[in-house]
Amino acid sequence: MASGAEPAVAYERPMQGTVLIVDDDGATRDLCRDVVTESGLRTRTASTTEEALEILDQYPIDIVLTDLRIPALGGIELLKRVRDLYPQTAVVVLTQYGTIESAVEATRMGAADYVTKPFHIPELRSKLDRVARTLEVAQENRVLREQLRTRPGFAGLIGLSPKMQRVYRLVEKVSQHTYPVLVLGESGTGKELIARSIHFSGPRRNRPFVPVDCSALVPTLIESELFGYVKGAFTGAMHAKTGLIEAADSGTLFLDEIGDLPVDLQAKLLRALQEKEVKPVGSTDRVSISTRVIAATNRDLETAVRQGAFRQDLFFRLNVVQIKLPPLRERKSDIPLLVNFFLEKFADPDGTVRTIYEEAMARLIAYDWLGNVRELENVIERAVALGSGPILHVGDLPTNLQYGTAERMPQSDEIVPLEELERRAILRALREAGGDKLAAARLLGIGKTTLYRKLKQYESQSQLGQD
Repeated sequence: MASGAEPAVAYERPMQGTVLIVDDDGATRDLCRDVVTESGLRTRTASTTEEALEILDQYPIDIVLTDLRIPALGGIELLKRVRDLYPQTAVVVLTQYGTIESAVEATRMGAADYVTKPFHIPELRSKLDRVARTLEVAQENRVLREQLRTRPGFAGLIGLSPKMQRVYRLVEKVSQHTYPVLVLGESGTGKELIARSIHFSGPRRNRPFVPVDCSALVPTLIESELFGYVKGAFTGAMHAKTGLIEAADSGTLFLDEIGDLPVDLQAKLLRALQEKEVKPVGSTDRVSISTRVIAATNRDLETAVRQGAFRQDLFFRLNVVQIKLPPLRERKSDIPLLVNFFLEKFADPDGTVRTIYEEAMARLIAYDWLGNVRELENVIERAVALGSGPILHVGDLPTNLQYGTAERMPQSDEIVPLEELERRAILRALREAGGDKLAAARLLGIGKTTLYRKLKQYESQSQLGQD
């Protein structure tokens, strides 16, 4: 282990738990008991495997510290019994200098570590500390996963912070009604999850939920996609097609990135919502609809209204109830829950779920997450894919997360606008990805269409600056 942060973190607080010391030599048992007690751990002792198994059966034991040569079954057999009967208990073996091969074999069979006799007290203390911390992290992960299973909220939404609790209460209220909802939040905060939660928690749960990414629709085809068309309406219209608004009839239409909808289409959408009917392209007839509308955007629509980029009447129509999702940097207490959710999501094919070292978790909590939950998910997926062991360490995280907050902050008192920080993050991701836009979007945890739109915006700003 490299010198530096990790050992310091390990001694931040006293260790907790109980260690069972198994050795037929009384002097060794006493010495081990003194070391363990000084570390803040409780102790129990046994001189034979039979005594050890009786204690394990009667009391909760976190770590078994056992000599390999103990009567009558021996340390290896005790290790097997602990592994099979008490899988959450760690085993550290003591071995004579000349029998290290046996200790190595024990680690292959599941022992957490080994110490050779005669041992140095600091070495024993350090190894017990490491094992105790690993068990503590595993326990914290189990608690977090249990919270995920029993937490209040709605399917797919993770978080217990006060800001998320307010979101849950709003979702619960509006899900029982059919009035329009406007969901606001940065990219990657989970706006579509909110929309799905509203729909599937309400009386229309068995009706269609139709998501529409307004930023991804080809401008020349938006009208026909939303309203449908009749046969022969335009060149290539060989068959009639039902529009997305009509397809969501009696269900929910989710208009994602509504702020990107062209102004001329905004007027037609407003009419459809007000009149509760749509007219397919090329048709003279109107089709009645009963569709609930949930819209979402990462843009400031009120500013867009003032600038003439978004119709005020449509804004009022959509903004009956507003739900604002907090960015991840404003609910950092939810990061451990999210991390453990993603660790379970990306478990190995055999069902093995990795845990994460507390220093690595601290780095994740300290980071600002411009890509929000989507960026965090991508980071955990990458760490699981590239990690070398059952516990994710700082070195398994992307380079930009392997340094403390102070090392990442600019050496200046200048206050940088969020828009500029976003621009810098995007350009840096492009450099890291060697110009590959799709790879850069993955690094940032945003959709490729969002990245393309941002780059086009920067290009336009650059051209304006040159004029």
